[in-house]
Order: sequence, then C-alpha cells, then structure tokens
Amino acid sequence: MRLFQNYGLYPSYVPRLNKLAANTRSFTERRDVFLHDRFGASHFLQPVLDGSPDAFFTNGDDEVLQRRWAREQGMPGEPALEAILLAQIEHHATEVFYNLDPVRYPSAFVAKLPGSVKKTLCWRAAPSGNADFTAYGAVVGNFPSILDMWRSKGCRAELFFPAHDPAMDAYGHGARQIDVVFVGGYSRHHRARARTLEQVAHLAGSRNIVLCLDASRLTRLAESAIGRLLPLRQHRRPEAVAGIARPPVFGRDLYELIGSAKIVLNGAIDMSGSDRGNMRCFEAMGCGALLVSDAGRYPAGMDSETIVTYDGGSDCLARIEASLNDWTEMKAKAERGRAAVRDLYSKEQQWALFRSLLERL
Repeated sequence: MRLFQNYGLYPSYVPRLNKLAANTRSFTERRDVFLHDRFGASHFLQPVLDGSPDAFFTNGDDEVLQRRWAREQGMPGEPALEAILLAQIEHHATEVFYNLDPVRYPSAFVAKLPGSVKKTLCWRAAPSGNADFTAYGAVVGNFPSILDMWRSKGCRAELFFPAHDPAMDAYGHGARQIDVVFVGGYSRHHRARARTLEQVAHLAGSRNIVLCLDASRLTRLAESAIGRLLPLRQHRRPEAVAGIARPPVFGRDLYELIGSAKIVLNGAIDMSGSDRGNMRCFEAMGCGALLVSDAGRYPAGMDSETIVTYDGGSDCLARIEASLNDWTEMKAKAERGRAAVRDLYSKEQQWALFRSLLERL
C-alpha cells in the first residue's frame, strides 16, 4: 500500500520547529526533525513512524519544508503549496491519501488528485463551518457526536482514534515534582475550561501549579497595553491565571513536562458536547500522569479505574486535593491508565483499524 499522510502545523509550534531544524538544508532533514520531536505523533500511522519506503509524510502547510521539496525536484518558479502537495502525491504514486488538514485541503483538492489515488480519508474532530469534505471516502474522528454532524452534511464518517506513541515510554519514571499541569488553548471556545483554570490557579499558593497556555490572538491583544484601552475585558485572562501562565510547550518538551507532573488537568472545548478523549488524554496517560478531566463520555480504557473525572470547577478542586492527599493510590491508578492506553491504543492496533476502514470503503 502506497500511503501518503499529510499533517498541518499548529501556528504556535512553528517557531520551535524552525529552531530545532535551523541547521537542516533538505526536505528530508527538516521532516525528520519534526517527526523526531513527536508533535502530534499520536496521529501518525505506524508505517510513517517506522520509516516504511511505501509511506510518505509531509506537512502541507510548512512553506519551508514544501519549497525545499519543490526545489529538489526541479519544480520551476514559486509554485503554490497546493501544487507542491499534488506533485508530491503524483511523484509518490500514492494509493491511499490520509489528510489531517482537510480544512486547508477540502473536497475541491480531492477532485484534483492523480489517478493513482484509490482511497481517501481525512481526520476532523471539530465543526468546521461550511467546509466540504464529501469527496473524501470517509471523515474519521473519535467524537461520535461530531461524526454524526459530518454524516448530516453528507459525509461518510467512521470512528478512529489517536494512538499511544511508543516514545512516551521513556518519560515519567522519575520524581513528579509538579502537582498539577495544564497545557492547552485559551480562547472564546474554552469558556468552561477557563472557569476551571481560574479556580485551579488559586491553588498556586499551596501547590506547584503549572499552566502552559496558548492564548488566542484576541486574548493577547486584550492583555496588551493598547488592548487594555479597548473594551476587551471579557477576553483577558483572570489575574490568578495570567499571573502564573507560561508559554505553551510542544513535542518532547511536552512529554517531559507531563512526565514531571502528578496530575494533568484536562478540559474539553465547548464545541465537543459530552464526548471526551482529546489527544491530551492520550498524552497524559501515556506519560504516566494521573488524568483529571471533566465528566463525559470517554472511550474504552478511560474510566473510574484509570482516570479521575470532575463535574465542575469546585468539584475539580476537591478531586485534585483528594488525589494529591492520597497520592499512593492515585499513582497506582495513573499506572493503570498508562497500561490501558498502551494496550488498547497501540500503534499496531491503530494501523490495523485504519486498514480495516480501508477495506470497508
């Protein structure tokens, strides 16, 4: 099977990638630096991580990466990123195209794929406005309610999951000096999460609390000197949060941070309804931290035996304190969670499920 997997970079991650890859010169060197850093690795299929000669991986929105490939292949002028991606797919003689950036490359892009491509899938676990993915063989994701939404828009939708990244096994075996860590976004889509974070931030006087927040552009503007003169108070982070907030962390630095924490706090974005199981759940459990997350419908292996759930802000504080005060038992629960994610969501099982999906398309 000639597999092509396309990913997309998170804007806040790009400066880190540019620093890590500063001494690279070729397409392969920059791509390998990215893959080694493990950013988003829960989504990367086994043949990609194994370096299979039949698998091709790229970040179709990484202009530095893509233009290197275009130059190396002798493409004239300054072709558009879409043209480069199509050329890569044709050059690779792709049979299966798996796209994790379908908003950028929707149905209109699928219509341009070369004839070698027989099957197409895209991952999308969030609403996407009027984006059209109906030309894909299937939209995949792990939130059943969002899959139902895609079906209502005329797409075929299938259940699929992130996987345990084997690189996580190297992290989280030393002292866990951080009591609670949260890593994630802070924007208008995270109102319930923001209320919880504010309450947890007040624990910083007695506990080691680390909040690594990727604030939205509007939040950054609201907190700037100019923004404080504008009617943007509702977009500013509470002082308790802003006072201890750190920049976001990614890749292996994220694994290291989680591996140094007893508890990883998680909170779903407002648009996910009652479905739970975002990638942070897999990362937290995979690195051996205790996942404390909001109540909802979780996938198999994420239950009362392996994680702690809370119903609201005050309940979250109570769960955190109870967990830290009974850490011996909670550490055992975290280890059960680590084993569950490793056993139920291995790369081998993810790849087997992917192949099963292809057979049904």
